[in-house]
Amino acid sequence: SSAVIENLREAFDLTLYYYNPNVAPESEYEKRKREQVRLAAVLGIPVLDCDYDGARYDFAVQGLENEPERGARCTVCFRLRLEETARQARAHGFDFFGTTLTVSPHKVSPVVFAAGEEAAWTVSAAPCGGSASAAPMFLARDFKKGDGFLRSLKRSAELGLYRQSHCGCEFSRLRRTGGRTHEDTAEDSARACSPGAGAGARAGGCVGGADPSP
Repeated sequence: SSAVIENLREAFDLTLYYYNPNVAPESEYEKRKREQVRLAAVLGIPVLDCDYDGARYDFAVQGLENEPERGARCTVCFRLRLEETARQARAHGFDFFGTTLTVSPHKVSPVVFAAGEEAAWTVSAAPCGGSASAAPMFLARDFKKGDGFLRSLKRSAELGLYRQSHCGCEFSRLRRTGGRTHEDTAEDSARACSPGAGAGARAGGCVGGADPSP
């Protein structure tokens, strides 16, 4: 999320929201979250915390276990994470919410944008003790443009951030490791994916539910 924060912080009052229930196992989730919190501290950005919610992701993708990468399972995952980000953005009075997902060249930005717009509509239609006009808007930005991904790699190296080679879900990891267990690939993971983040900004928004990893 480092390059995304740099892209947005001049125009928005940012808050990061780390909501990535797709990441497994929980130890991997906590490792990535610690790195996100560390980055936020370095950059002086507040963080909205949340507990691990892996069971919710598992339930959401039931029946989609054999879907290919970038298929229906990924779309469901995007919706899940962005809807929760939108809810948090509304609850905390943010004007916008967004995601770091599009910094990755492995994510199809129009699919992410559609999930974000759907999340904004869903949250605006839900009762929240206020009017629908109080609901945040989705900030559709393709952060991989202008060498955003390369910039994120450079900043991660400069800051010594932990990176991983897959988005975090067990399905992606198994495809990339040829079925090896998480323990077998623990050493490999030390060199590959920065944590996902959500974020909110006033006159700004909330960037949430995203991984700048592949």
